[in-house]
Amino acid sequence: YYPNIIKSLVSGFFMQVAHRAVGGHYVTVKDNQVVHLHPSCVLDDKPDWVVYNEFVLTSRNYIRLNTRIMGDWLVDIAPHYFDLANFPPGDAKRELETLYRRMHARNNSKKLR
Repeated sequence: YYPNIIKSLVSGFFMQVAHRAVGGHYVTVKDNQVVHLHPSCVLDDKPDWVVYNEFVLTSRNYIRLNTRIMGDWLVDIAPHYFDLANFPPGDAKRELETLYRRMHARNNSKKLR
């Protein structure tokens, strides 16, 4: 049931998602702002995708109250928001393109069965 709880969080906070970029920092998905996990974050590693509750502006941009998510959930839960035609270029868009390709390949393989 745990993934279902996180998916429900994603359905409410899909606009507050960040992707880990090369170099270890994160980039907010829609506006490409460089952010870092807040020092109070208890995630034991740096997941590829996180949903966050707060954007904290100090000497660095931090995201706080983070939860690890699967990128595939974004295109399943909010395809209208993650429409690549209206997406700014950047790392997040490239990752989303990969997710969409993987999703289409998975759907095509299901149709062949």
